[in-house]
Amino acid sequence: MRPIGLIIGLILLIVFATGAIAMPNADFYVSVKGNDAWSGKLSDPNETRTDGPFATIERARKAVRALRSDGIPRRITVLIRGGTYTISKPLVFTPEDSGTKRGPITYAAYPGEKPIISGGRRITGWKKAGDGLWTVDVPTSWYFRDLYVNGERRSRPRLPKEGFFYIVESLGQDVHDAFRYAEGDVKPWQNLDDVEIIAFNAWDELRFHIASIDEKARIITFTGANNWPFGAWGQNNARYYAENVLEAFDSPGQWYLDRKTGVLSYRPLPGEDMKKAEVIAPTMNQLLRVEGDPAKQNWVENLHLRGLGFRYAGWDLPKESYISIQAAVKIGGVIWVNGARHCSIQDCDISRVGQYGIDLAGACQNNLVKGNTIHDMGAGGIKLGSGDHNQLTRNHIYDLGHTYLSAVGIWVGNSGHNLISYNHIHDLNYTGISVGWSWGYGPTLTVGNIIEHNHIHDIGRGLLSDMGGIYTLGLAPESVIRYNLIHDVQSFSYGGWGIYLDEGTSGMLVENNIVYRTRTGGFHQHYGKDNVIRNNIFAFAKEGQIQRSRPEEHISFTFEHNIVYWSEGPLFHGKWDDGHFNVDNNIYWHTDGPPFDSLPGTPFEKWQEMGHDQHSVIADPMFADPRKGDFTLLEDSPAPKLGFKPIVGAGD
Repeated sequence: MRPIGLIIGLILLIVFATGAIAMPNADFYVSVKGNDAWSGKLSDPNETRTDGPFATIERARKAVRALRSDGIPRRITVLIRGGTYTISKPLVFTPEDSGTKRGPITYAAYPGEKPIISGGRRITGWKKAGDGLWTVDVPTSWYFRDLYVNGERRSRPRLPKEGFFYIVESLGQDVHDAFRYAEGDVKPWQNLDDVEIIAFNAWDELRFHIASIDEKARIITFTGANNWPFGAWGQNNARYYAENVLEAFDSPGQWYLDRKTGVLSYRPLPGEDMKKAEVIAPTMNQLLRVEGDPAKQNWVENLHLRGLGFRYAGWDLPKESYISIQAAVKIGGVIWVNGARHCSIQDCDISRVGQYGIDLAGACQNNLVKGNTIHDMGAGGIKLGSGDHNQLTRNHIYDLGHTYLSAVGIWVGNSGHNLISYNHIHDLNYTGISVGWSWGYGPTLTVGNIIEHNHIHDIGRGLLSDMGGIYTLGLAPESVIRYNLIHDVQSFSYGGWGIYLDEGTSGMLVENNIVYRTRTGGFHQHYGKDNVIRNNIFAFAKEGQIQRSRPEEHISFTFEHNIVYWSEGPLFHGKWDDGHFNVDNNIYWHTDGPPFDSLPGTPFEKWQEMGHDQHSVIADPMFADPRKGDFTLLEDSPAPKLGFKPIVGAGD
């Protein structure tokens, strides 16, 4: 009998000789074991190692530029082996790094391996300092605001430890940089320059440096001013808390960096061994930049990133403080793209960073962002500022808003003809998908956007207000919201809606969506015109099912062939007494109360006499298991007879 090892060796020899298993082909390779003085090629491991892959992506980029300097449109691929590539400055791609349609340029993970581009630095040399603390000295020139231990985000000490402080009094309509606080809430804490105050407006937050504290008058003044337009501070009795307070540093899993001394202190969680722990802090805020110049028609084109990991990038708080506007749109991305056409970012994993994941900042056209996983973010997932005909599809975006609380899963600004589809978005403090960046009926480029087959859930977390699973602003002709699954939207106060058409949204078709377990309604239109809401299921909102806020002289929307199914709160809430809307051919079913309670004192017959819901019915639609989110229609359901078409594929 032949030795088993010899048999296996013969089999492998035959396989390689016949080419059944081939090494992946590429023009250049990068490896953590490589050398930038080498050719960037794979070498025979059986030969003396005098050549092989590059050590850095920057060196590979230089080789790609040289290879295509002859102008021949060849396809060029760089494969990057697994491992961590720690960089000291962002990777930058310019128009010089463009490919062509016939000859694209791709930087991709080596098959089966996971390369990580890291902007972090490992911190070692920890010493036990007593009282459960461990400390280490870091350069005083290196001040960071995020820390990760064994790959997990750790927190800075805050007050109050749970919940919030509440503003006692605004100092006047025109005083936006100070307020009066309650006795004992604010004190002249140690290292006051490093304490940050996070204050809430209805739908966003502010992060302030402290300018001064007047203990006698109980007035705290900031280096920046609240931009809230409806009075000096967002809501009566508005919330705030203090972060990075040394006096609150007493809980496991917290850390504190003394800017003046450079002493970093950490209080380990039970079971953490600081002699073995991997402790990493970011050294930069962005890891990769694509820098086209659309003003000069100088684009980055046909450049593709695939299968790469991005880790450990931070954030800064400017001296004038962080003054938020909606959706944290001023915050950039760890991958920042400007002036790109026909490029793609696919199957990348972005996590443990302080800002947004991917920021298509300006003039981006015909790009593809697909299959990425974006999580553990200081801000949100994907931003698309301007441009058109981009696809944001099949991305998994979750665990957002650790620093910039009002960041969203996907934000699209003044941009049209985009496809936003099959994304899974969950666990964040504000809106899932936000599209449009104009208020009222003024001109906009936000036209022809398709938002379909997205699954959005567990958003809001009871922290902010005025949000939606899908939220739109301004004119939106030829735009469609369809086949989305939205559930578990929990706002702080008002405005936890499923689908929210705000500020003049017009020309929108909303169809074949399933929305359930929202706080203040499955659907809400603030104001707008020529919208059609049809063949949707809206179920189990708490404070009202369908809302209309601002009557206008035109028809607000047509609401037809929908199923509304609820157990608490009114059917319609808001303003419905002017008649400038069309509702008909709907099914309404109140599981635990009066069969129809559209408006106080208005029975269904009276409602129909007013010209509404002439062909609608009050009937149990007979869902399979609605309490568990199964809205499949049973065989005897009356819905198909009324023209309702079963919704298949919502959120798939």
